[in-house]
Amino acid sequence: MASAKDVLRNIPAVDQLLGDLEAEEAAAPRSVVVDAVRAAVEGARESLLAEPEEEITEAALREAILADARTRIRSWVQPHYRKVINATGIILHTALGRAVLPEKARRQLAEELAGYSLLQADPATGKRSRREARIEALLAKLTGAEAATVVNNNAAATMIVLNAVACGKEVIVSRGQLVEIGGSFRLPEVMAASGARLVEVGTTNKTHPRDYENAITGNTAAILRVHPSNYKIYGFASEVPLATLEKIAHSHGLVLIDDLGAGQLIDLAKYGMPKEPTLPESIRTGADLVTASADKLIGAAQGGILIGRKEWIDAIRSNPLARIVRVGKLTLAALEATLTLFLDEETAMREVPTMRMLVRSADRIAEQADRIAKALRKQTNGAAFSTTDGFSQLGSGSLPTHDIPTRLVAVSPAKITPDELATRLRLRVPGVFTRIRNDRVLIDPRTLLDGDEQPLVDAVAGALGAEE
Repeated sequence: MASAKDVLRNIPAVDQLLGDLEAEEAAAPRSVVVDAVRAAVEGARESLLAEPEEEITEAALREAILADARTRIRSWVQPHYRKVINATGIILHTALGRAVLPEKARRQLAEELAGYSLLQADPATGKRSRREARIEALLAKLTGAEAATVVNNNAAATMIVLNAVACGKEVIVSRGQLVEIGGSFRLPEVMAASGARLVEVGTTNKTHPRDYENAITGNTAAILRVHPSNYKIYGFASEVPLATLEKIAHSHGLVLIDDLGAGQLIDLAKYGMPKEPTLPESIRTGADLVTASADKLIGAAQGGILIGRKEWIDAIRSNPLARIVRVGKLTLAALEATLTLFLDEETAMREVPTMRMLVRSADRIAEQADRIAKALRKQTNGAAFSTTDGFSQLGSGSLPTHDIPTRLVAVSPAKITPDELATRLRLRVPGVFTRIRNDRVLIDPRTLLDGDEQPLVDAVAGALGAEE
């Protein structure tokens, strides 16, 4: 067995390695190159000490260290938040950025916000204005609400509403609506942090109007209805309709808050989706405040929408939390561009990617799946390719029980495992994200964007070609 000293002698000097890398990595800051080389050398040292008996030539060791250093340099200089291809069939994929922005929103960000841009100044007077005034006007027109504002996500919207309306007071919620949202944040915890006191009524599966009536005290400030957009309860179950809650709340002088979560502007039932409450319906039914996500079923950048009565929206704007959870120009511009598309329903269904993917024709998806499978058979013999029926999902806690029929490309690798193929695809540039089921890598064309098809085929062929 070679001694540790003999093994470590084969490691090239840092200066020599830098000489090899500095020319080819000229675009990278020198400090990054130096740190990468030192880290790669240290990694090689630890590996050799752990297994000193393993034979490796000096030339091979040098190339291994250089390859490691190159990988480390790329991890620093390349964008982490970068384009990927979503072939999972999950339209609102939280790990992949959720809603894809409409072309109009991307264009507005690039053309109007590249330099200085109008945010909260009145061009007519030159004086300071409200930054979300344009968003308020659009939401008022689209929903019928008296007023509106926007914060950085729907959890923040719920938090500031509860703080503004019921800090130090009671808020009544059905036990069947005590939801947990992404990241393990639970409604009771959000309510406690807001300063409001939760009063649970009913049972997990059934809540009646009398449960709300019996819970009202002199310290009750509001009734909160939370629409369970990320789960469903079936069977012997019922909740009190919003219209009934409106009568109970307003007959006792209470505020009615409606948390709609995904937040539909359009009734998607006409397009074959399950019936879900919409923002305009909630306002018409008499909710005083309604909260929802700005991305999910609206398809803009992540944000939290608040609409409702002017007196309460004004109270929210003047709340100390408003400054903490306010949004910047990028969110506002993306939301403005997206909301303008909803001024015409046909335009929204055609131009908002979330809507377009949701109602995309099964026949068109099948045609694309066949085309992808055919192209892959021509480019590589490293796997068996077939098409099969399957399901897409909206994702991100929206329409949780609704599977959307689709046609999948199934890839059965010949020489590597499906897990290895999926890993190789994710690590490519651009990365490709897929699903694995029954020892096959599955590709769902529903979530492919324009221009994704050929790079996807090349990525799969390239990942398989490494083993041919």
